[in-house]
Amino acid sequence: MSSSSIPSHCAIAFTDIVGFTEFTSAHGDGAAMEMLDIQDQIVRDVLPDNARVVKELGDGLMIWFADAVTAVVTCLQLRRRFLEAHSPLWVRIGLHWGTPNRRGDDYVGHDVNVAARIAEVAGPGELLVSDAVRICLGERNRDARLDELGPVVMKGISEPVRLFRASYPEDDE
Repeated sequence: MSSSSIPSHCAIAFTDIVGFTEFTSAHGDGAAMEMLDIQDQIVRDVLPDNARVVKELGDGLMIWFADAVTAVVTCLQLRRRFLEAHSPLWVRIGLHWGTPNRRGDDYVGHDVNVAARIAEVAGPGELLVSDAVRICLGERNRDARLDELGPVVMKGISEPVRLFRASYPEDDE
Protein backbone atom coordinates (compact mmCIF):
# COMPACT_ATOMS: atom_id res chain seq x y z
CA MET A 1 0.00 0.00 0.00
CA SER A 2 1.22 3.47 -0.78
CA SER A 3 0.20 6.98 0.08
CA SER A 4 -2.06 8.31 -2.61
CA SER A 5 -1.91 12.09 -2.65
CA ILE A 6 -0.40 15.30 -1.40
CA PRO A 7 -2.08 16.36 1.84
CA SER A 8 -4.77 19.01 1.57
CA HIS A 9 -6.48 20.96 4.30
CA CYS A 10 -9.55 19.44 5.90
CA ALA A 11 -11.22 18.93 9.24
CA ILE A 12 -11.08 15.61 11.06
CA ALA A 13 -13.52 14.77 13.84
CA PHE A 14 -13.52 11.84 16.20
CA THR A 15 -16.58 10.80 18.16
CA ASP A 16 -16.66 8.45 21.13
CA ILE A 17 -19.55 7.08 23.15
CA VAL A 18 -18.55 7.61 26.78
CA GLY A 19 -19.13 4.54 28.96
CA PHE A 20 -19.93 2.20 26.08
CA THR A 21 -17.92 -0.72 27.48
CA GLU A 22 -19.66 -0.51 30.85
CA PHE A 23 -23.04 -0.13 29.14
CA THR A 24 -22.40 -3.24 27.05
CA SER A 25 -21.32 -5.19 30.13
CA ALA A 26 -24.41 -4.14 32.09
CA HIS A 27 -27.04 -4.34 29.32
CA GLY A 28 -25.65 -6.86 26.83
CA ASP A 29 -24.65 -6.89 23.21
CA GLY A 30 -28.20 -6.44 21.90
CA ALA A 31 -28.62 -3.12 23.73
CA ALA A 32 -25.14 -2.07 22.57
CA MET A 33 -26.06 -2.79 18.95
CA GLU A 34 -29.23 -0.72 19.35
CA MET A 35 -27.10 2.14 20.68
CA LEU A 36 -24.82 1.92 17.63
CA ASP A 37 -27.88 1.86 15.35
CA ILE A 38 -29.09 5.10 16.98
CA GLN A 39 -25.66 6.65 16.39
CA ASP A 40 -25.66 5.52 12.74
CA GLN A 41 -29.11 7.01 12.14
CA ILE A 42 -28.18 10.35 13.71
CA VAL A 43 -25.00 10.57 11.63
CA ARG A 44 -26.87 9.66 8.41
CA ASP A 45 -29.48 12.34 9.15
CA VAL A 46 -26.97 15.11 9.89
CA LEU A 47 -23.89 14.48 7.74
CA PRO A 48 -23.79 16.79 4.68
CA ASP A 49 -22.70 15.76 1.20
CA ASN A 50 -19.23 17.33 1.58
CA ALA A 51 -18.39 15.12 4.57
CA ARG A 52 -17.99 11.39 5.10
CA VAL A 53 -17.43 8.79 7.76
CA VAL A 54 -13.87 7.63 7.15
CA LYS A 55 -14.16 4.66 9.49
CA GLU A 56 -15.92 3.18 12.46
CA LEU A 57 -13.79 2.62 15.55
CA GLY A 58 -15.92 0.36 17.71
CA ASP A 59 -18.30 2.82 19.34
CA GLY A 60 -16.62 5.85 17.77
CA LEU A 61 -16.28 7.38 14.34
CA MET A 62 -13.66 9.25 12.35
CA ILE A 63 -15.34 11.86 10.12
CA TRP A 64 -13.77 13.96 7.33
CA PHE A 65 -15.03 17.44 6.39
CA ALA A 66 -14.00 19.57 3.43
CA ASP A 67 -14.28 22.83 5.36
CA ALA A 68 -14.15 24.05 8.94
CA VAL A 69 -17.50 25.87 9.01
CA THR A 70 -19.38 22.78 7.85
CA ALA A 71 -17.41 20.69 10.35
CA VAL A 72 -18.30 22.86 13.34
CA VAL A 73 -21.95 23.28 12.37
CA THR A 74 -22.33 19.55 11.71
CA CYS A 75 -20.56 18.53 14.91
CA LEU A 76 -22.79 20.90 16.90
CA GLN A 77 -25.83 19.34 15.22
CA LEU A 78 -24.51 15.86 16.02
CA ARG A 79 -23.91 16.88 19.62
CA ARG A 80 -27.43 18.24 19.94
CA ARG A 81 -29.01 15.20 18.28
CA PHE A 82 -27.05 12.83 20.52
CA LEU A 83 -28.25 14.77 23.58
CA GLU A 84 -31.86 14.70 22.30
CA ALA A 85 -31.72 10.93 21.66
CA HIS A 86 -32.40 10.32 25.37
CA SER A 87 -29.75 7.67 25.29
CA PRO A 88 -28.20 6.53 28.55
CA LEU A 89 -24.82 7.45 27.11
CA TRP A 90 -23.02 10.63 26.16
CA VAL A 91 -20.96 11.27 23.05
CA ARG A 92 -17.81 13.36 23.08
CA ILE A 93 -16.37 14.93 19.94
CA GLY A 94 -12.93 16.30 19.07
CA LEU A 95 -12.32 18.39 15.94
CA HIS A 96 -9.08 19.56 14.36
CA TRP A 97 -8.15 21.34 11.11
CA GLY A 98 -4.98 20.35 9.32
CA THR A 99 -3.34 18.49 6.46
CA PRO A 100 -3.61 14.77 7.14
CA ASN A 101 -2.14 12.32 4.67
CA ARG A 102 -4.58 10.28 2.66
CA ARG A 103 -3.84 6.56 2.47
CA GLY A 104 -6.43 4.80 0.35
CA ASP A 105 -9.79 5.67 1.92
CA ASP A 106 -8.17 6.49 5.26
CA TYR A 107 -6.31 9.47 6.69
CA VAL A 108 -3.20 9.25 8.85
CA GLY A 109 -0.60 11.53 10.38
CA HIS A 110 -0.05 14.09 13.07
CA ASP A 111 -3.27 16.04 12.45
CA VAL A 112 -5.35 12.86 12.72
CA ASN A 113 -3.58 12.04 15.98
CA VAL A 114 -4.31 15.52 17.32
CA ALA A 115 -8.02 15.18 16.47
CA ALA A 116 -8.17 11.80 18.23
CA ARG A 117 -6.46 13.19 21.34
CA ILE A 118 -8.85 16.16 21.43
CA ALA A 119 -11.77 13.73 21.51
CA GLU A 120 -10.12 11.92 24.44
CA VAL A 121 -9.90 15.22 26.35
CA ALA A 122 -13.57 16.12 25.71
CA GLY A 123 -16.03 15.44 28.47
CA PRO A 124 -19.36 13.67 28.08
CA GLY A 125 -21.61 15.59 25.67
CA GLU A 126 -18.82 18.01 24.78
CA LEU A 127 -17.46 19.26 21.45
CA LEU A 128 -13.87 20.49 21.67
CA VAL A 129 -12.13 22.17 18.75
CA SER A 130 -8.51 23.13 18.23
CA ASP A 131 -7.20 26.64 17.75
CA ALA A 132 -6.55 25.66 14.12
CA VAL A 133 -10.32 25.23 13.69
CA ARG A 134 -11.01 28.58 15.37
CA ILE A 135 -8.49 30.35 13.14
CA CYS A 136 -9.90 28.72 10.03
CA LEU A 137 -13.42 29.82 10.97
CA GLY A 138 -12.35 33.42 11.31
CA GLU A 139 -15.30 35.73 10.84
CA ARG A 140 -17.36 32.99 9.19
CA ASN A 141 -18.30 31.65 12.63
CA ARG A 142 -21.85 32.81 13.14
CA ASP A 143 -23.37 29.77 14.84
CA ALA A 144 -20.96 28.63 17.51
CA ARG A 145 -19.76 30.07 20.76
CA LEU A 146 -16.14 29.10 21.43
CA ASP A 147 -15.02 29.17 25.07
CA GLU A 148 -11.27 28.89 25.49
CA LEU A 149 -9.97 26.12 27.71
CA GLY A 150 -6.34 27.09 27.14
CA PRO A 151 -3.37 25.05 26.01
CA VAL A 152 -3.79 21.37 26.85
CA VAL A 153 -1.01 18.81 27.04
CA MET A 154 -2.06 15.58 25.31
CA LYS A 155 -0.43 12.16 25.27
CA GLY A 156 2.00 11.76 22.37
CA ILE A 157 1.62 15.35 21.10
CA SER A 158 4.86 17.32 21.50
CA GLU A 159 3.33 20.77 22.02
CA PRO A 160 0.24 21.77 24.04
CA VAL A 161 -2.83 22.35 21.84
CA ARG A 162 -5.02 25.39 22.47
CA LEU A 163 -8.59 24.10 22.81
CA PHE A 164 -12.06 25.63 22.77
CA ARG A 165 -15.40 24.24 23.91
CA ALA A 166 -17.90 24.78 21.08
CA SER A 167 -21.59 25.21 21.76
CA TYR A 168 -24.66 27.01 20.55
CA PRO A 169 -25.21 30.25 22.50
CA GLU A 170 -28.70 29.05 23.48
CA ASP A 171 -27.28 25.88 25.10
CA ASP A 172 -26.86 27.83 28.35
CA GLU A 173 -30.47 28.95 28.47
